[in-house]
This record gives sequence, C-alpha cells and structure tokens, in this order.
Amino acid sequence: MDGLGRDSVQTKPTVPARISHFVFAFVLIGWGILGLVKGDFAPGWQPVPESMPARQALAYVCAFVCIAVGAALLWRRTSTLAARVFFFWLLIWLVVLRLPWMIVSFGVDHWWSASSTAMLTAAAWIVYVSLANDWDRQHLGLVVDRQGLALARILFGLGLIPIGLAHFLYLEATAPLVPPWLMWPVFWAYFTGAAFIAAGIAIIIGVLPRLASMLVTLQIGLLTLVVWVPIVLTGHPNAFQWGEVVVSIILTACSWAVADSFRDVPWLGFSLGSRGKLS
Repeated sequence: MDGLGRDSVQTKPTVPARISHFVFAFVLIGWGILGLVKGDFAPGWQPVPESMPARQALAYVCAFVCIAVGAALLWRRTSTLAARVFFFWLLIWLVVLRLPWMIVSFGVDHWWSASSTAMLTAAAWIVYVSLANDWDRQHLGLVVDRQGLALARILFGLGLIPIGLAHFLYLEATAPLVPPWLMWPVFWAYFTGAAFIAAGIAIIIGVLPRLASMLVTLQIGLLTLVVWVPIVLTGHPNAFQWGEVVVSIILTACSWAVADSFRDVPWLGFSLGSRGKLS
C-alpha cells in the first residue's frame, strides 16, 4: 500500500465537537419540518425552476431528507450513513442545479444561492469526513482523507467570498438592514463584507484558519440575532426576510461545524491542508 493509502486508513480526521454536531443535526430537522409545513422548497433550497419535473415531489423529498439525516446524525450507528447520504445529495444539488444556472443566468439570485449551497455542502462534507468509517476510507478515500478535508474547507472559503462581495455590490440593499442603534450603516455593511472575504481567503490558504472560521461563525450568528430576529419580532417580514432568517441560522450551524474541524490548529497557527499534517 502506498503512503497515501496508509494515511487514509490509519489516520482518521478530527471529529467536530459534539455540540456543533448536535446543532447541525437539529437545524437540519427544523429545516425539514419547515419544508413540510410550507409545502414547498424551504429557504435554502430555492431557487428551483418552476419547470423542474416533479417539482412538488422533490420539495417533499428534500424536507424528508433533512429530517431523516438530522435524526440519524444524532444516533451513532446511523450517523455515518446519514452524513454520507447528505453530502452526496448536496453535492448533486450544487453541481446539477446551482452551477449550471450560474452559467446560464449569472444573476444575484443564482450566485448567492450557489454560494450558500457551497457552504452547506462543505459543512456536510466535513461532518462526513469526521464520521467516515473503514468502508468509506477504503472505497471513497479521496473524499474522506486529509485531501478531501482540505477541499471541503476550500469550498467553504470560496462560498464566503461572493457573500462578502454582495455587501459592496448591493450596498443600497445591505446598509438599510443595519439597526439604527448601531449607527454608521455604510461602515458596518463594508466591514462585514470585508470580514467575509478575509475569512474566506484565510480558510482557503490556511492562514489563521481556526480564528477566521470561528470569527465568521460569530459574525453570521450575530447578524442573525441583531439584524434578522428583530425584523421578525417587531415587524411583518416578507418572504425574502423570512428566507434570510432561515438561511442565516443554517449557515451559522455550518460555519460552526467547519470551525470545529480546525480545533487542533492553534488560534494563531496555520493549516497546510493536504500538503502537510492533518489538522
């Protein structure tokens, strides 16, 4: 067996802290329940073309997949299978439904949804790597070994950058969302956008990745609490705002799972990804 094969069999990637694992699972369950209640694709799965064959049935399948995977992740015997199924489900969704639409119609709806789907897929990939068993390492070694973990992190970082750019390109939509008591809405719109971009680059190149991923988790969580929750509690949110609340909660859980994959890396350390020690 060659060196790569030895590493992939004998070295198991680090496992996300249990609290982030549970949060990710419960968020998936809630996401699925929302889809069932809505009777359509829940926010995060959209946009889906109205011309999609069996669109209604697919919406329910997505909801049931989220509920089943979330519940199965909470039970050790089924967690590996659940993580494997969910990762490949999201990967197909990203490759078949998101990337082609970015080429056909490169609008904000399509690249924004592609970015969030990329982040969700990356988080599911990292959870899968952490739960991979001997069968996975034998048959899907390139997916679950240290190179797969590095690629998942890169995918997550790539997803962050367009979200940060949107704060600059669509300032007229972003700045008004800043609560009045924070003041300086333009500054905060630019600051959070730059923070997303900086975190994405840091995670991609492995410079202070643990700090970057934890800070971006904190940032998305604070945006959820400071921006979106008050809109829901004090006003009459429209469909777009409700969707942003849901997606923000999902991405917070995803970012947390990604951040936990760096917990063996010092806060001010570096990660060499597939080129060096598995972190």
